[in-house]
Amino acid sequence: MSTTATRTTAPRNGGSAAASSPLTRMVALAIGLFERIPNTLIAFIARFSIAAVFWNSGQTKVQGFVVNLVSGEVEWGWPRLSESALALFQDEYKLPFIPPELAAPMAATAEHVLPLLILIGLGTRPAALALLGMTLVIQLFVYPGAYATHGTWAAVLLYLMARGPGMLSVDHWLASRRAAVWTGLQFRTGRGQDAMGEARGRPGQVAQEGAAAVPSASAPPQLDP
Repeated sequence: MSTTATRTTAPRNGGSAAASSPLTRMVALAIGLFERIPNTLIAFIARFSIAAVFWNSGQTKVQGFVVNLVSGEVEWGWPRLSESALALFQDEYKLPFIPPELAAPMAATAEHVLPLLILIGLGTRPAALALLGMTLVIQLFVYPGAYATHGTWAAVLLYLMARGPGMLSVDHWLASRRAAVWTGLQFRTGRGQDAMGEARGRPGQVAQEGAAAVPSASAPPQLDP
């Protein structure tokens, strides 16, 4: 019995020693630090990077309007489709079922509007989904050999779709506002229901307290600023 017990406990002691080794502790510490990287920082870098990719592509398709935040080059004007963009869709970017005269302005518009939405974080998930669709079209019909680049774009866009734009975004501000309004409505409704319950317990005061506690059905309750 004692021999069996000794053989049973020996691996346990060895396992605990290995688990507490300096290398294991260093790995666990590193993993803990990596897990502390805020999602807002990752999402902002992802939004800025993928927006820059498509925005710069859209800038090559228009003339009369240039905005480059990195280089500082700015030219305000009414954007118009460049002749080279139309020729590019006629010769190289041949898409099925869509004529070049329609595909070129559609791509130029999408590559300006959607990146802007992603950059400010407004409608981030739908905008990322639309850019993911564009990425799939480019991969299948334009540059099939650039799967490594397109896969990187897809990974960034899927991350934004799954995790959202983070706190530094218009979407987050709107969501917080909606949550505050909803909390106020719940508070008001709950207070009115509590007052109604107390009134039911005192039959002689139902008319007075019930009228004072229950908000009018014709007008929504007013929220405190």
